[in-house]
Amino acid sequence: MARDYPLEKVRNFGIVAHVDAGKTTTSERILYYTGESHKIGEVHEGNTVTDWMEQERERGITITAAAITCFWNPTYMGSDTSYKHRFNIIDTPGHIDFTSEVKRSMRVLDGAVVVFDGVAGVEPQSETNWRYAEEANVPRVCYINKLDRTGASFEKSYASILERLSTKAVRAQIPIGSEGDFAGVIDLLTMKAYKFEGEMGQNVSTYEIPDNLKADAEKYRHELVERIVENDDALMSEYLEGKEVSVEVLKKTLRKAVVDNKIFPVLTGSSLKNKGVQLVLDAVVDYLPSPLDLPPAKGHNTDTGAEETRPASDDAPFSALVFKLQVDPFVGALAFFRVYSGSMNAGDTVYNSANNKKERLGRIVRLQADKREDVKTVYAGEIAAAVGLKEVKIGHTLCTPENPIALESIVFPEPVVSMRIEPKTKVDQEKMGIALSRLSDEDPTFRVTSDPETGETIVSGMGELHLEIIVDRMKREFSVEASTGKPQVAYRETIQGTADVEYKHIKQTGGRGQYGHVKIRVKPLEPVVEGQKVKNNVDREDHFEFINNIKGGVIPQEYIQPIKKGIKEAMDRGVLSGFPVVDVSVDLYDGSYHEVDSSEIAFKLAAINAFQEAVQKAKPVLLEPIMKLEVVTPEKFMGDVTGMINSKRGSVEAMGERGQARVVTAKVPLSEMFGFTTQLRSLTEGRGVPNLEFSHYATVPRNVQEEIVASRK
Repeated sequence: MARDYPLEKVRNFGIVAHVDAGKTTTSERILYYTGESHKIGEVHEGNTVTDWMEQERERGITITAAAITCFWNPTYMGSDTSYKHRFNIIDTPGHIDFTSEVKRSMRVLDGAVVVFDGVAGVEPQSETNWRYAEEANVPRVCYINKLDRTGASFEKSYASILERLSTKAVRAQIPIGSEGDFAGVIDLLTMKAYKFEGEMGQNVSTYEIPDNLKADAEKYRHELVERIVENDDALMSEYLEGKEVSVEVLKKTLRKAVVDNKIFPVLTGSSLKNKGVQLVLDAVVDYLPSPLDLPPAKGHNTDTGAEETRPASDDAPFSALVFKLQVDPFVGALAFFRVYSGSMNAGDTVYNSANNKKERLGRIVRLQADKREDVKTVYAGEIAAAVGLKEVKIGHTLCTPENPIALESIVFPEPVVSMRIEPKTKVDQEKMGIALSRLSDEDPTFRVTSDPETGETIVSGMGELHLEIIVDRMKREFSVEASTGKPQVAYRETIQGTADVEYKHIKQTGGRGQYGHVKIRVKPLEPVVEGQKVKNNVDREDHFEFINNIKGGVIPQEYIQPIKKGIKEAMDRGVLSGFPVVDVSVDLYDGSYHEVDSSEIAFKLAAINAFQEAVQKAKPVLLEPIMKLEVVTPEKFMGDVTGMINSKRGSVEAMGERGQARVVTAKVPLSEMFGFTTQLRSLTEGRGVPNLEFSHYATVPRNVQEEIVASRK
């Protein structure tokens, strides 16, 4: 069976934005105009397609990235359906606690539509999402939404994009009117005004640009054309000679510049009022890349270790990356994957290069958010989901055993908040383990551990809301009733000095004894210099380095791994106050063994004790998560807000304006932020809005560290 849409007519793109910028409303309009949804869902009515979880509909926020397949025939093609394109769209969350959804989506997208609120312009999560897109090199189109709202300003929002995100942004449209008078948009390339009529704005027609906007349109078109021709020397020469460049040539050149991340076109409209969304879809077709426009996917051959690439071609060996797991109440476990090369049929066997396991690809489904359509074959460039794969995790590569490859995986931020959780009844206890295991598989920023001393279950995540949703999902989806403790900060331990320690583990009992003898040096871990080769005797992981400097077999080879394992165990347990130790380099340089009494367990215990002693000597310190805080508040509360931030060990970094409001940006320790939203609301008569995201780990002040260590004991 051949593919139904050629690769050049496929667009894999995401819709990303700060919470409340109108991203899900835009997705609902897209589903309506592409014929996927006959009734438009509204966030405020709780009946949207992409927000299908109960918690999403109740809170009016997006929690999981929803994948949708739909089809679009550009408005300028009229009834000529030969130009129809397939869209695979991922609607991502805007709330910072679910940032892993955005990050993982960026890894598999070819392009993104970044939605901005026409009143607020660039907001904190817009900056984070933009940064993720930069890291993943994802081409973008900007869409300034909500121009019908009171206080909306296209120019102010556009200025905030230039100032806070990128000077590569350029107007491709301008609005006709704003706020209550917002009537449509002007396309600067074609120099046509567009209006959207009919109950849902489905009738798109063009007319002459209104006289009062002609001068502005000419001026901004001139700017746009200059920015486009800068990317092509021959075109630049023609333009400077005064020759007229055709719209087709300008579009083609603009497309290449967008794909190369040299230009970000800025569009505008109001999704809620059904104005402008169809032109955003046209821009996706015209400017965002197909899988063919992008470089081949990179990875390494798991047999040879050599770097390999996989071009976007049905004839290349099959390779796909799993980017999301989800338990569906009707069909069971779904593994969402992006196919980078080749094709695969339902019923075929796939090879998982991450765990060397083969699995049968039973059913393949394509998704219209909460609806499923069975598919016989998936091809390069497509996004689909497999039903019933048991051994896959997020970031795993699916391929063929003959051509094994591990594609570049997805790196997630570490959780920063933890809390105790315990089942209410014996029945809940049995179900809780299954529920937590499933939820941690779905969400890599959600971790489950147990406290070795108390035996309690500890869950960790990106914020209070994140953990609140997890507990809520356990209750609704798995019928598990659980009690939770107060959220706790996920501190870390590290060292600031060096230490040299010798430890002998000797135990003589009636029979065979135990003997393990190690000498280790510990020091702070130095960052890897780009391009620097790691030596053969150095085993480097995230936050840890193990150097094997044993010469002449003074410790036999079979005891080296148990020593490393013992050190890793001691790191996980912590030394100062039970928090994991990070960023330590351990050099095993000497020791001895006994022909009869030495064993793996003896060397492991020697390593644990040596490491604990070494950390105690090497100036141990606690690290705490520092958050980037942004508070939007009316001007009259500015003094109170900055005073409150200072009282929480925070440091104010900047103050600015956003419309009529003021914005305070600060760095504050997470431990001081519990209950902050409630305090802020009472301080600002409910008008202050906080936004919090993880920034970095920093050393805890000595007096605070002493309190934490004492409380843990």
